[in-house]
Amino acid sequence: MNRNSILLRRKQKAIVPRGDSDLPDTYVAALSKNLEGLGYALAPEVIGALKTLSPEEAGRFHDEVLSALKELRGVKHYRPMYPNFPRQVMEAGRAELYLNALMHYLTAWLSDLSGGGEKRRIWLPAYAKEERGPLDEEVGLTVVGLGTEEELREVFTRVVSSNASISETDRAELKWFVENYGLTLPDAIPNKEVLAFVGGLMPDDPGLRRHVRTATDVLRLAVSMSGGDLSLAEATKFRRLSRKERKALLSLLEGCGNLAEDMLRWKGRWLRLGERLHPGEYRKRYPRAAEAFDLLRGDAPVQTFNSRVEHAVRSRDVRGAVDLLRDRPGEFARRLDQLLRMRPGPSVVSAFGEVAHAVSTPVLLQTATHFRHRNDARDLRVFFPKGSLARVTAVENDLPPIPQEACEALVQVCEGVLVQRFSRLRPLGRVFVDERLRDYLVPFSQRSASRSLRTLVRGSKVPLPAGGETVRFFLWWREGEVAGKRTGRVDIDLSAVLYDERWRYREHVSYTNLRSAKYRACHSGDVTTAPEGACEFIDVDVPSVLAYGGGYVVMSVNSYTQQHFIDLPECRAGWMARREPNSGEVFEPATVRDKVDLASDTAICLPVVFDLEERKAVWADIGLKRNPSHVNNVEGNYAQMTLLGKSLTEVVKPDLYNLFRLHAAARGRPAETEADADTVFSPDKGITPFDQETIASEFL
Repeated sequence: MNRNSILLRRKQKAIVPRGDSDLPDTYVAALSKNLEGLGYALAPEVIGALKTLSPEEAGRFHDEVLSALKELRGVKHYRPMYPNFPRQVMEAGRAELYLNALMHYLTAWLSDLSGGGEKRRIWLPAYAKEERGPLDEEVGLTVVGLGTEEELREVFTRVVSSNASISETDRAELKWFVENYGLTLPDAIPNKEVLAFVGGLMPDDPGLRRHVRTATDVLRLAVSMSGGDLSLAEATKFRRLSRKERKALLSLLEGCGNLAEDMLRWKGRWLRLGERLHPGEYRKRYPRAAEAFDLLRGDAPVQTFNSRVEHAVRSRDVRGAVDLLRDRPGEFARRLDQLLRMRPGPSVVSAFGEVAHAVSTPVLLQTATHFRHRNDARDLRVFFPKGSLARVTAVENDLPPIPQEACEALVQVCEGVLVQRFSRLRPLGRVFVDERLRDYLVPFSQRSASRSLRTLVRGSKVPLPAGGETVRFFLWWREGEVAGKRTGRVDIDLSAVLYDERWRYREHVSYTNLRSAKYRACHSGDVTTAPEGACEFIDVDVPSVLAYGGGYVVMSVNSYTQQHFIDLPECRAGWMARREPNSGEVFEPATVRDKVDLASDTAICLPVVFDLEERKAVWADIGLKRNPSHVNNVEGNYAQMTLLGKSLTEVVKPDLYNLFRLHAAARGRPAETEADADTVFSPDKGITPFDQETIASEFL
């Protein structure tokens, strides 16, 4: 990791150190040509800066940038079992495909029986790679601009100021930045998980105290110091704390308000943490903290705010519940649907309108979206549970309808507060908001997002490129050693499952079915070991699938040998769009549309779902737990895949179009076209869906 790998991923920019040399044009031309093969081009200002470097300095810059961009595109040693894929697989006889697979599996089985190890010998067919014609594609190049140290600092100021949880990649890069550059804490750190992570990196920073306001903030900080789940969805095994650390946490706890009630929300966690803090030893210095722990350990019942609200709801005392919830507007917003089902009149809406100004921007956006679509005819309601694992939960949409006028009134309340709030921000001038942003969701929570070429929110939809009639899935993995432990033989399988427009299964392409007889699709061959890396590909021809009656394709990656992705040295998957699938190399980095590094604590991943009728890729990045009654392959996971695929295509969440529309109404005037605008919100210009840290810090 280095500054340019970070800037290239986030900003498509690179820092070029200024020199006093005169670099020959041949060096710049060679670098430009190498980048072009990866789908990138240098901006004129980058070329100008490069020309001031010596050949040695230019060489170091070349290696640094090329390495970072190769990592983003997924470039490794991609040689499939059938090197002349896809034509070779489509033309091969069934007996040939069968015998090759049989020999490969038999030798893998014998190798396992003999202990395998470094002397493992697994048979693969020895096909010569034929000469392939040049890539016959029009590939749009991504321009690499000139970055600065100030932009690098700005990136992490925005990450820390995010009003959304951040990903593991964000956390790793933030840790690197703090260690190499240091960090000045901003005036506000709105997201509690981000606050805890930064506090874990900088526990001695005197500015931390002004940000820690509740006992749960202190709990998250202790979780961060122990490397646990900052969302608190999973319990943490707290490490042994030094005396200095115990005093620091108890001092922060002493300064928090409403201690006992806040700690009771996480009673079990606090009891475990108390075993590390020893609050009794510091009773005289931190009496409030010690008293709160005494209360936790006692048996005396304590009536909390939530218990009083629950009692009112169970008693169907809507007025009593509303009176209580006025003091906690965020909880009021989350209870609105429940209250309106009990009393659908205007009183609940009116009461919420009086306190809505105190509700956070993310919650107001979610509330407005919920009630805008509350009475829509939908089969499923979809949720993304908290936690470090990327999951989706779908339940039957069996909520009874509530009056549409109440729904519309609540949307008006939420949007009215948001427009008023946004109007206090700097003006945007004439604003153009692209309608295509309806397909991109707001980045509220990215805690479980995998490292990818372009960071998106699950459920967002990206159009397939014009002319790219063939979708090519790719997978690359490597076995070996992780944290001093050998993985053993690792067999990862790539599959594509086809459904019709009503999500009824039609067919799949996988190691059990290398090619379809019903439409144009084929698999590059199943490889079952990867000591030096292995790859698999699947081609799906979109027009032929549509003609066959297909509607959706789900990409699936399964760990057949049961190792979880987190326990592998490397595993990456993604997709390309190809017009002429037999032209160029099997893996052409410039045609990669998206790539994700698989590192979740699961043995199954669904990276992407394709809506073929709409010609859109739906970003998934979802991990599944295996079904213990089946072998871990695509056939054993149909039910989960069908439900999750359908869920992602039907998800109803706040989208960027409506977020930016509200900013435009509050801060500017409408512009008819991009050319007429001072501020542009679009998938490919101005503020884009991929500017995640900017959106989360400046627009939420």
